[in-house]
Amino acid sequence: MIGFAVKQGVRALAAAAVLAFAGPAVAEVAMGDDGLHKPDWLKETFLDLREDLADANAEGKRMLIIVEQRGCIYCTRMHEKVFPDPDIDAIIRESFFVVQINLYGDLEVTDFDGTVLTEKDTARRWNTVFTPTMIFLPEEVPEGVMAIQAASAVMPGAFERGTTLAMFTWVRDKEYENIEFQRYFAENFYSPE
Repeated sequence: MIGFAVKQGVRALAAAAVLAFAGPAVAEVAMGDDGLHKPDWLKETFLDLREDLADANAEGKRMLIIVEQRGCIYCTRMHEKVFPDPDIDAIIRESFFVVQINLYGDLEVTDFDGTVLTEKDTARRWNTVFTPTMIFLPEEVPEGVMAIQAASAVMPGAFERGTTLAMFTWVRDKEYENIEFQRYFAENFYSPE
């Protein structure tokens, strides 16, 4: 009987060790017919960016365009490991109006300057080569400029949780008006380990 109890205890410890070293859980995010992740905070729009900005402002949120592509391992990492972080998920839901553009998509996009192109041609026009690329926009965009020209910040590529949270916070709080991102990150988020 004592041998049985010892075996059960060893099994319980082994199971706890496996769980402790397994790493963070991966979030399940729905995939669209276009092969892109579709989190429930993503806005489905007609991709008229000036109208989307007006909707973002009406909701009291900052507009964010995220450019992604099917099969992008970095996009998958952001959607499964970074965006589900409770702090990042909360800031996205509370403060951002997120519109998705497919790097190789065929839907029409109306840019802020009135130019109408497919998603892929819009991404090419913006010189977007990395996915994901996050384009954060100000509340007002002047006539005659493209989204990429008007951006308050552009975050090309995938980053870890700390950098991503720092970027979302820096943009939400308009700290880009006061301090460059690297210094803001170093002063507010960086902690050597």
